[in-house]
Amino acid sequence: MIKSYLKTAWRNLLKNKFYSLINIFGLTAGLTVGILILLWVQDESSFDGFHKNSASIYRLENRVGTGESIQIWQSTAAPIGVLAKKELPEVKDVARLSFNYKYNLFKYREKVFNEEHTAFADPSLFSVFDFKLIKGNNEKPFTDINSIVLTETTAKKYFGNEEPMGKLISSDDNMNFTVTGIIKDFPKNSSIKEDMLLPMDLLAQTMYAGKPGGTNLDNDFNQYSYETYLLLQPKTNIKELAVKLKKIHLRNKADDTDIEYLPQALTQMHLYHADGTDGGIETVRMFIIISLLILIIACINYVNLSTARSMLRAKEISLRKIVGAAKFQLFIQFIIETALLFVLATILSMLLMYLLMPYFNTIAGKELVFDLTNFHIWKVIIVTILLTLLASGIYPALLLSSFEPLKALRGKISARVSAVMFRKVLVVTQFAFSIVLIAGTFVISKQMDYIHSKKLGYDKENVFAFFMRDMNKHFDAVRTDLLNQPGISDVTRASSNIIQLGGQTGSNDWDGKGKNETMMVRPMAIDKNFMSFFNMQMQEGAVFSGSVGDSTHFILNETAVRTARIKDPIGKRFKLWDVEGTIIGVAKDFHIASMKNKIEPVVFMYAPQKMGAIYIKTTGKDAPKAIAAVEKEWKQYNADFPFSYMFLDEVFNNLYKTEQRTGTLFNVFALIAILISCLGLFGLATYTAQVRKREIGVRKVLGATVPGIIRLLASDFIKLVAVAIFIAVPVSWYMMNKWLQDFAYKTEIGWMVFAFAGFTAIAIALATISFQAIKAAIANPVKSLRTE
Repeated sequence: MIKSYLKTAWRNLLKNKFYSLINIFGLTAGLTVGILILLWVQDESSFDGFHKNSASIYRLENRVGTGESIQIWQSTAAPIGVLAKKELPEVKDVARLSFNYKYNLFKYREKVFNEEHTAFADPSLFSVFDFKLIKGNNEKPFTDINSIVLTETTAKKYFGNEEPMGKLISSDDNMNFTVTGIIKDFPKNSSIKEDMLLPMDLLAQTMYAGKPGGTNLDNDFNQYSYETYLLLQPKTNIKELAVKLKKIHLRNKADDTDIEYLPQALTQMHLYHADGTDGGIETVRMFIIISLLILIIACINYVNLSTARSMLRAKEISLRKIVGAAKFQLFIQFIIETALLFVLATILSMLLMYLLMPYFNTIAGKELVFDLTNFHIWKVIIVTILLTLLASGIYPALLLSSFEPLKALRGKISARVSAVMFRKVLVVTQFAFSIVLIAGTFVISKQMDYIHSKKLGYDKENVFAFFMRDMNKHFDAVRTDLLNQPGISDVTRASSNIIQLGGQTGSNDWDGKGKNETMMVRPMAIDKNFMSFFNMQMQEGAVFSGSVGDSTHFILNETAVRTARIKDPIGKRFKLWDVEGTIIGVAKDFHIASMKNKIEPVVFMYAPQKMGAIYIKTTGKDAPKAIAAVEKEWKQYNADFPFSYMFLDEVFNNLYKTEQRTGTLFNVFALIAILISCLGLFGLATYTAQVRKREIGVRKVLGATVPGIIRLLASDFIKLVAVAIFIAVPVSWYMMNKWLQDFAYKTEIGWMVFAFAGFTAIAIALATISFQAIKAAIANPVKSLRTE
């Protein structure tokens, strides 16, 4: 029986090659894109879930500041985790990580590498997490403070095929490290990714050596530079834990009244912020919706063409019923026809996914592997195909198997109003989804244009920067030499990158500050020509002159003055850390981070000893000469270190990589959705022209013109697209307005966006329909009537 069903299904496919190809192509495109998106979603949702105790591991974060300057920090003070383990029964263990800012250059024999992904770690990192050593002792990964643990790839990079255990690697200041452990490379879906791990005890010794007052790693509540992870007992009340952590903190540092602890589940770190706000989950949800839309569009194609062509199969079905075929048997027959189409589409889809995966990874910034031995990949594929098959196959099979045989044989069966209306609803739905995606591409493109055209408050063009290391001690001589080089127009220095100011502090004071008020500021040490170098504007007051007196002078930005409520700020008292000084100027606001963030309070100070970053402005066309000259200076003072730099334009663009990828993916998805929709529309237009052949012939005999016939055939479809536009506009406005809410500074969604989206949809629909409409309109009416 099944064999007979398969033979019949195959014959029908071959008999109707045109419609079969449209269905197979549409389903292949829909399945390919839908599954690729869902694989991306699965990868995003799987971060950090591979640890055995992932449900019990929480990262501690802090909410600090008051009023408009409230911030959430992912790092904590060093002692809080250790004290929590000692005092709180719900804390089973603690592990800390701290970025390695001290040792960058590592050397083994003639091999020298500048390592950027290294960290200090507690030994408990290997017991709290499932990062197991493949060589070394998991219980004691660091034998002393000169130990180092490497990933497999890093060990291979330094030692090749040599045995790495026990080997010595030298670093800055002639520090030697002994390899005491090799760990598997961190999984791609891990939030913790390092190439080298150094013992936390080494940081404790080097950082606090010679510090007065007995300050050490176990009692320093001033330095927030540690990622702290707690392994908790099952069913721990997280809110109560946060309260207890705050009590411990205030007992050790009573003046931090604004601090709140926010324990965040390990498995939520990748997609959520600690306060529960969006950290990427909205993009994941958006892509889930897009994958479903594309799959639904592909399903609608199949349903529309199957139901539209049902009239042409009425006699075949009736004959089958008369010779004894039951309704259920016919139902199974048509389900098998659908399944056969899906098998062919799935095979093509799998081949396409394999071929397109590298390109998809490039666009999406992923490293997905299309590995058919991976159970998770099969789970996504099977669930997607089964649901799509059911959505596509059931209604056409029920419709086709329900014809009354006698009416069909007499030719009295016609398309029911409900079936025709259902097809129209599907066409409207299909194009509404496509228009939503088209509008989305326009809005994302408009926002990216807004970001790149918005004035930042400083000029970043033709500027590159790097941290000077030993050049810093000879900055004046270096600057003089560089200004005499071709291609260099100016040189300045500062303590950090102007595009991404990293450090924050609430250790400040001013006249009029509230009792429990904390203003979080971004401090930055700048040179006397920094403001002119970047063409930054002053609201009032003066810039630094470079005199000794500037060590107690401050320049605040407008936001800092407004947040602190300082009236007539010039000459007013301001204290930053332990430096008492006065405000000499107010700089106009400028952007120090992504447009997703509001401009924050910034305090400029004059402290040459803290200015480790150098900025070089080139003339543009002679940039290569400028870079060569700077590299020569670098080698003079940092001979053992490789020279690296970044243009500020590049740093700025990196802030929006996610949005740029989203925009590119949106463009691709909208194109695929429109393509699939047009395939369905083309098939329906072909079918309409076919069944109305006699009517068109009669109209032409009676004097109808070719343009009139084209309008007749196209108008019904254009009306449906117009209805789709009417439905899609509010939906797309809502979705894209929600996407824009992530940005503190954003473009306006004007009516032109939807006008363009609607015009594009109508133009594409007209182009699709026109071929068949013109073909039907210019056909010989005599031939049409004779064949009918």
